[in-house]
Order: sequence, then C-alpha cells, then structure tokens
Amino acid sequence: MFKKISNLINSRPKTVLSVMVALMLIAGAVGGGVSKQLTSGGFEAKDSESYQAVQRIDQQFGRTASNVLVKIDFKSGTVNDPANVALAADLEGKLQNAAHMTSVISYWSTGHPESLRSTNSTEGLIVGTLEGSEDQVAERIGNITDSFTVDNQSLHAAVGGRAEINRQFTKQIEDDLKIAEAIAFPITFIILVLVFRSLIAASLPILFGGFAILGSLFVLFVMTKFTDVSIYALNLTTMLGLGLAIDYSLFMVSRFREHLAKGESVNTAIEHTVQKAGKTILVSALTVAASLSALLVFPQTFLRSFAFAGVSVALVSALGSILLLPAALKLLGKNINKWPVGPVKNHESGSKLWRNIGKYVMKRPVGISLVVIGLLLFIGSSFLSTNLGQGDERSLPKNNPVRVVQDSIRADFSSRETAALEVVSTSNTNVNNASINQYSINLSNLKGVDHVESATGVYAAGSHLSDAVQASQFSNDKGTWLKVVPSVEPFSSDGEQLTKDVRNLNAPFQVQVGGPSASLVDLKQSIFSNLPAALAVIAIVTFVLLFMMFGSVVIPIKALVISSLSLSAVLGLVTWIFQFGNLSDILNFTPTGSIDATMPILMFCIAFGLSMDYEVFLLSRVKEQYDKTKDNQEAVVHGLEKTGGIISAAAISISIVFFAFATSGVTTIKLFGTGLFIAVLLDAFVIRGTLVPAFMRLAGRANWWAPKFMRKIYERFGFSE
Repeated sequence: MFKKISNLINSRPKTVLSVMVALMLIAGAVGGGVSKQLTSGGFEAKDSESYQAVQRIDQQFGRTASNVLVKIDFKSGTVNDPANVALAADLEGKLQNAAHMTSVISYWSTGHPESLRSTNSTEGLIVGTLEGSEDQVAERIGNITDSFTVDNQSLHAAVGGRAEINRQFTKQIEDDLKIAEAIAFPITFIILVLVFRSLIAASLPILFGGFAILGSLFVLFVMTKFTDVSIYALNLTTMLGLGLAIDYSLFMVSRFREHLAKGESVNTAIEHTVQKAGKTILVSALTVAASLSALLVFPQTFLRSFAFAGVSVALVSALGSILLLPAALKLLGKNINKWPVGPVKNHESGSKLWRNIGKYVMKRPVGISLVVIGLLLFIGSSFLSTNLGQGDERSLPKNNPVRVVQDSIRADFSSRETAALEVVSTSNTNVNNASINQYSINLSNLKGVDHVESATGVYAAGSHLSDAVQASQFSNDKGTWLKVVPSVEPFSSDGEQLTKDVRNLNAPFQVQVGGPSASLVDLKQSIFSNLPAALAVIAIVTFVLLFMMFGSVVIPIKALVISSLSLSAVLGLVTWIFQFGNLSDILNFTPTGSIDATMPILMFCIAFGLSMDYEVFLLSRVKEQYDKTKDNQEAVVHGLEKTGGIISAAAISISIVFFAFATSGVTTIKLFGTGLFIAVLLDAFVIRGTLVPAFMRLAGRANWWAPKFMRKIYERFGFSE
C-alpha cells in the first residue's frame, strides 16, 4: 500500500496536493460553523434513573426543574419592608410574563419561606423555569439575564441558576478557545523554527495542523446530523489536531531530510519516507483512535463526543500525513531546507545527547527501573484518595457574574432551590393526599433536606409549614411528583448520600429520583460499570496493533504496563493539585474537594493514545536497526539517538498546546490541559528515556518473541513496508 502511495505522490504530486487542499477548503466552509450545532449538555445517560425522572416530570406534568433564579439585594431595609415588597412584586410579575418562563414563585408570593431569603433578611429570591430543550434554554436565557440584571438606587438584581451557569460555561469555553489558539500557534511555530532551523520546514506542521483541525470539524458537523455532540469536543479537536500534526510532521519531515542528507534523490527520499515513516504514522494514528474510541462504551454524550473528535482527528491527521504532507515535500524537494535559521544542522545524524542517555541506561537498567517505578508509584498514590464529583459554578472565574450570584447564595441562604431532587411516581397506583402527605413528612426528616414541596404542601423537619403554591403542578391523573430541596451542596458526598437516602426510603408508590445530586450518583455508577469494557477495548486493540507492527507479544504487554504506570502518576498529580487545592493560587482556580468524574477516564484515553504515539515512533527505529544487526542494545541506543530529539521536540510543542488550554477560566478545562501537559512531558522525557530502554535492555532478544502460531499470523497479515 505504502509503495503505491509513494509512486502516486512521485508521479502526481500537484494533483494530490490540489485534491487535499480542495478537501480542506470544503471542510472548512462546511465545518467552520459546527459550534452552532453543538450541545452544551450531554452529561447524563438517557437510560439513567435521574434522566428518566426528569423526562417523566416534563412529559406528564409539563414541568421541568427550576433553572432560573433572580437574586434581589435591597440597598436599604429588609425583604419585608413594604417598599421593597412592591419592588420585588414588580420584578416577579415581569419574570412571569417573560417568554417561555413558567412556575415563577418567590419569597414574597409563597408565604415568606426562610429558604428564599438570606439569613440577614436583605436578599430574596425569585425562582422559575425556563422551558425548552437544553439548546433552546441556552439560547433563551441570555434575554432573561439581560432583562433582569438591574442595579439602581433601590436594589441590585442578578440572574443565577443552572440555565445561566451553563450559558456562562459555554461562553467562557468559546473565549478560552480563542485565547488558547492565540497562545499555542505562535509559540509552537517559534519552537518548530528552533527545531527545524528552517522557516519552510517549520511552517509545514502549522499548515498541516489547519488541515487536521478543519477536516475534523467537518466530521463533527456530519456527526451532528445523526447524534448530539458536546461543545467541549471543540477543545480536543484543536488540542489534538495541532498536537498530532506537529508529531507526524516532525517525524515525516525529519525522515525526509535524513534521506536527502544521505544523498538520495527526492523521489527516492519520498519513497523511503512514505514507506517507513508512513507506516509508523498510520499505526500511531490507529492506536490514538483506538484509545479514544474506548469512550464510545459510555452512554454520556459528553464522553462519546470526545471519541468522535479524537478518532476524527487521528484519522484525518493520518490521511494528511500520508498524502498531503508527502506531496508538499515532493514539490519542495531540497527547498525544504530553504530560509535557514541558525547554524546548519546535519540531518543525517541523530541526537548525541539521547544516544549518551541510552548508553547510560543500558549499563544500569535495574537501578534506573527501580528508582523511576518507585517515584511513579509514590506520585500516583494520591490518586487512591480521589473523590469524584461534578463541576458546578465554582469552576468559573471568581468574578464571573453567575459565579458571584451563586457564591452569595451559597454563603447567605440556607437551601439550594435550583438544585432540588425531584421524586416522581411511575404510575398513579396508591397516589392520594394521605400517602403524599406522609411521604413528604418522611422525606423532610432526612438529613440534608431543607424542605419538601408537594401537592399537599410545604414540609420541613417533619412539620407541615404551609399549603402548596400552585398545588396542581405537582399532581394529575397520571401520578404525582415531589421537590426535595437540599441544605447541602448538590455535587458533594453529602449530596450523593442524600440521593441514596431518598432512593432507599420506603415510598408509598413506585418512584424515580432525579436532580443534580442524583445525576452525579448515576454518572459515577455509569462510569464505574462501563470502565472495564473501555479499558478492555484499549488493551486489546493496542495489543493487536503493536503486535501487527512489531511481531512481538512482549512489546505490547510492556507498553501497556509502562504507560498505565506513567498515567497513574499523572492522575495522582492531578488529584494532588486540583482536589487537594495545591497550586490553586498559581493556577487560579477554586478547589472543591473533588475532581470531575469524567476527567480521569478522559485524560487516560487521550494520554494513553499519545504515549503509544511516542512508543511507536521509538520502537519503529529500534526494530529497523535490530532487523539489520540483531544487536538488541545497539538497536535501542540507535532508536533513542534517531527519535529522542524528534520526540522531545514533539512533546515540547504539544505540551505548549496543552498548557495554552491550562490557562482556561473553566477549572475542568484547566485540569484537562494541565493533566495532559504533565502526561506528555513525563512520557517523552522520563518514560521514553528511562523505563522503555531499561525494560528492553533487561528483556534482550525476548523483546521480539512471539509464539509460533502468532508469528505465522504476523508474517502473513502484519504491517509491511
């Protein structure tokens, strides 16, 4: 296959380049507006109890969870002063009449419940529901926020609630993406100039990165026609698109220049580059795609979207590496070294530094292995204390308007009105006022409950406080539902325990429980139950691909073990930083005592794919040399010499991309970028430089061993040049 590709490129480079550029322009024109098609939700599995409960309430009662609140802070007097009551009533009336707003209630219209006023009685809440799908609510909430953000001589009003929180997350992510790109592209180009020492050569990875990103956006656009895709996938598309473009360009361009330096003609150099580096890049891309495809086993749109983005980026990058980049190299020919910067580099030679490192490791494989493994296990031990949670408004910058509102409510109010658990009957069997009344009393007695609202009234600590406001909203001939307002943080261990207590409480009728805390419980259960399948996909596909590449069963097993050990250290560091709050002042985030439940598996899949990227780069050169000499130690040293500099440059470049995302104002994205920044540098400079060569030194000729029956499979079906 690779020989046919190299012949095509040598014979028709302009045609290949023209077709690929045309595809890129079409992809950009169609996929450039994909952000408008992406969803800001998708964190719940549609088969979970929490999701089904919310859908049941929506469908049977025409009611969705309260997702909008207006906090009114009076500049003089209390919430009960007549003048302030009139001002609040005016705002409440306007909110009731706002488009798509329903179920609007307030402190003043519901009998003055303590949960809707601040402890110092100077602030009160108006709560309501903005109707529509997640995407419709995201479009509509902006008008509500604009209309009800008020600051005059009498009061200050501001909008909070889940709808505005989600809007601010989306806005912050889009702004951060622009900043990250503005940081990553120029700095990366400077690094590439220093590595390639040629402006022409350094420009290729950036241009190729554009192809990878635009092509992937086109694929995401197509995916939106068949399924929901999360807006968070844009971050991975840019990160990984530019990152893989740098990796593959470095490997391909360096190999091409190496062959030219040997005195080969341009045609011969293209042939050897495509056949050797092309195969390596294809296997590398497939391992990255395999790692990220494991996310497809999870039912959440959020996680599946990263699989869509990651697989798309990997495959589009491989396509560009094998066709677009070689065609450009063919047309450039020896001009690839034009416009030199700094001293002329000997492209035939490798890195003396990495050769010396390889020799050093060859002499002390046991000691180096023990020290590095011990260090990785020590760093990774923090991961054993990981508390998985879910991001809330505290993931936004402290000065974000909705963050300010929610922080004030957290500090000054006794309950979490827009974070209520919602308990809905699954039928009308045994649903009557007596059973609802007793069930409401029992629910209100649970630890962590501020009050319960139902068709029969409002309850707190086992007592009936008042009749229900709009009682008809809670019951009809199909059944009933109850609102359990917590006094604890919804995304916390207390919130999770409350969900479990509500679900375990004997109910007079069959029920389902939804709401933020319930969503977190179901999310964690979903992740843990599907995790074995995801890890199995990664392990099996990676093993098969590496075996078909190298014809060894030892190499894939070693790669899986070492990469898992490395990534456990990364997850340990992330826990130490983001859960325990270390470096929070430097990185500018608010620790909440947990990390987002989706992040460990997400980072593992991406970082594992990138680690296999470097593994394939290194071992491909080791295998080439070993096939020539059968000298294991020399082959390992040679592989480090030839790829150490390339892998280092690739790691530094892609780490800059990840670091740019670590500057995000959203803690989840900051954690994501920081974790991958650490993972790439650790893998490139520690794992590839110490553990991999040390283990290969200890294994000796066994590195390339496979049972006879598997050797026959490799000889017949293995990847060939």
